Amino acid sequence: MNVRPYKGIVPAFGKACYVDPSAVISGDVVCEDNVSIWPLVAERGDVNSIRIGKNTNIQDGSVLHVTRKSQKNPDGYPLSIGEDVTVGHKCMLHGCTVGNRILIGMGAIIMDGAVVEDDVFIGAGALVPPNKVLESGYLYVGSPCKQARKLNDDETAFLKISATNYVDLKNDYLAEV
Repeated sequence: MNVRPYKGIVPAFGKACYVDPSAVISGDVVCEDNVSIWPLVAERGDVNSIRIGKNTNIQDGSVLHVTRKSQKNPDGYPLSIGEDVTVGHKCMLHGCTVGNRILIGMGAIIMDGAVVEDDVFIGAGALVPPNKVLESGYLYVGSPCKQARKLNDDETAFLKISATNYVDLKNDYLAEV
């Protein structure tokens, strides 16, 4: 595991987390139970904090970062990711707030100050601009993203299933170690 302190702050992990050896995690990062961090992920909690909720997976090549505190923005923009979130391959999450039961499609970008409410699908390649709020229960697509339609019951149920599938997968990897 490539976990590095920054200014004496060491990333912390709950029970049964999996971090691929090629991932890099540094600074003020907290991963709750059953989080999985897949190959080539970079998480830098150096100038603000990153919090990742239970049963969340961060897939290959994703970048998680934050914005520093300043006189103009005293809290900066930390990164907060809720529970049962699937972050697809090669996503960029920067100083945003992501709720629970979210699926973020491959290559999506979520910018500073954006808020994604619970139970949301974000399509592959979507761009969520700074400070945009994505309302619960919808699919968002495009660059910049737009609300496409309401999620149906099967899609809403799949949000939790997707996260559970990755908990099972990371358990397979942990069994190999």
